[in-house]
Order: sequence, then structure tokens, then C-alpha cells
Amino acid sequence: MPRWKALPEELDPQVREFTSQLRRLVDRSGLNLAAVADRTGYSKTSWERYLNGRLLAPKGAIVALAEVTGTNTLHLTTMWELAERAWSRSEMRHDMTMEAIRISQARAALGEFGPAPAGTANSRSGGRTAAPAEPAGPEAGAFRTDEQRRPRVPVQPGPDHQGSPGHQGPPMSPPTAPSGPTASPDQGRGKRKVTMFLAGVVGALLVIAAAVLLTDLGGDGDGGKSAAKTPSATPTTSSPPLPAGVKCSGKDCTGQDPEAMGCGGQLAKTVSSATVGKARVEVRYSKTCQAAWARITQAAPGDTVQISVGGKGAQNGLVNADNDAYTPMTAAAAPAEVKACATLKTGTTGCTGQQ
Repeated sequence: MPRWKALPEELDPQVREFTSQLRRLVDRSGLNLAAVADRTGYSKTSWERYLNGRLLAPKGAIVALAEVTGTNTLHLTTMWELAERAWSRSEMRHDMTMEAIRISQARAALGEFGPAPAGTANSRSGGRTAAPAEPAGPEAGAFRTDEQRRPRVPVQPGPDHQGSPGHQGPPMSPPTAPSGPTASPDQGRGKRKVTMFLAGVVGALLVIAAAVLLTDLGGDGDGGKSAAKTPSATPTTSSPPLPAGVKCSGKDCTGQDPEAMGCGGQLAKTVSSATVGKARVEVRYSKTCQAAWARITQAAPGDTVQISVGGKGAQNGLVNADNDAYTPMTAAAAPAEVKACATLKTGTTGCTGQQ
């Protein structure tokens, strides 16, 4: 029975329960991690990450493990979906916490440049509080006509006025400013002028737009035939949605881990293989992800494996103490030109597709 490491304390309870269930399945099967890796198509290193809570297993790995251990696939994938949601929530909380820390640090760094605290001006002026500004009259900031801007001069009665020519009427009191926000008739006329002006501008723009449209529809005198020839919509080439758990396709997969991106397991198959010394090298291809990678097994630490497509986009992998390894993915529309090569520490080399 494998001696499992303690799961991380910060692990979400839902993910912890799911990881513990995976451990129990492996224990009941009697298989070691090397055998689980060989039968599921996922490396021993990846299963160590999954079963130690450092990485959530992709759905393909869960389906493969259910088949290997004889477990109900529907029940196990249901638990995986709950754990996947909890894992996403944990990552979101972590991102929000880091963002809050960065904002707090930025505010602390910029605090010395901020405005003076409230009350500082009062303390410096001996506690005196400035009187609030009086509200502006109706003419402040409003549209004023020439009559409003012209100074008002008292009218002196002339000969045409009632009374004798030399009669002086009672002195006129100087005009007083309006005490309230009542708008004068001149102001109302000024606002109407502005409104009518804007309406005229909008109408002129509409007339110009209509003239341009009619000119384009008229064409070169072909009786309106050009108007019927509307350009056809350009067909979109967006790729179909990816299955659940798959995170990349095509060029987006280049350089990515096939297991972390959900491209392994049942979505991948070995399209070619070769024996190099005592090691076995394979080309793994995923049609869903439109990508390929190389896998080497029964190798020795220090051996290397490489994947390439037509001699381009090479990705490399190094064998460690697990005696197996796989490369990152490289984009491949079809497996025909994909080649995997192995270089052993003994100097022996070999590639798939060689006779």
C-alpha cells in the first residue's frame, strides 16, 4: 500500500474529499503508481501530483482510473465536477486576495501624496469655518442675450411724455437684481434659440446622410441593379467548442503539458512507436487538441526524448528517476509528419518511422 503524504492544509474540503477517494481507489486496486500510469496513459509524476493534492486531475485521467479500477464512471466524474468547481473558487479567492494586497500596498505608498485630512484647514485658521458660498443667480453660467448683457439706464421722461416739457417726473429707483431663480423672458427665448439651432444641425446631418445613401444606391446608372448586389457575409472559421476539461487546441497547445491541458487519457492515442536500446519511444496524438507529444518508457535517468512536426516545433523531455518522461505538446493538424526521437546516455539514438 502506498505511503501517502499528508494533503496540504489549505486544500479546499471538497478537493480534499475527492483526492482521498482517489487514494482509496488506488489502494483497493492493489496497483502501484507505475502500473496506474501505464494503464491510464498518464505518467507516474502526474499521478503523484494528483494524489498529493498539488494538481487537480483532468477529467480524462479520472475516466481512465475508473475503468482501470472498475469504478462507476458516472459517480466518479460527478465528484470530480464538484471538486473542479471548488478548485476554481479557491484559485479565484487567491487571485482576489493578491489583488487586494497589491491595492493596499499601492495606497500605502501613495498615501503621503494624498489630500490633507479633513479639519486641517480649520485648525490652521484658528477654528474659523469659511462661510458657504452663496448660490449663483439665474444669470450665472446661463445663456445671456445681448439685452441681458447691456447695462440698464433709467429712462428720463421727454416732451412726448405726459406733463409739461419742463416737468420732471418722480425719480426712478435703480433696478434691483432678481431675488430668486426666476428666469426672465429673454432667457427663455435664448434657450429656445439654442434648442432650435441644435435641431437644425441634427436635421442637416440627417439630410446629408440620406443624400449619401441614395447616391451609393444609384450606382453608375444601372437601374438600381447595384443595390441588389449586397456583399455576402464573410464565413467565420471559429473552431467548435472544446469538450469539458480540455483547455487548448492547435497552436495554443504548443509548449503546454498535455495532461494539465486535458489532452491525454482517452483523447490521445499512440500513432507510432519505436524501440531504442531498451527504451520504448512513442508518438502520442490528440485529434481533439490538434497536438502531439512524445513519451519514453523503460528508459534510464538522463535519457532524452524529442517531438517534432516536419522537423519544426521541437519539444524535449528528460528522463528522471521515474524511468519515463514525456515532452510538452506541439501543434499538429495530422499525425503523419510527427516524429519522436530518443537519445540514450549510452549514445544510442533512434526515431519513430525508421525501418
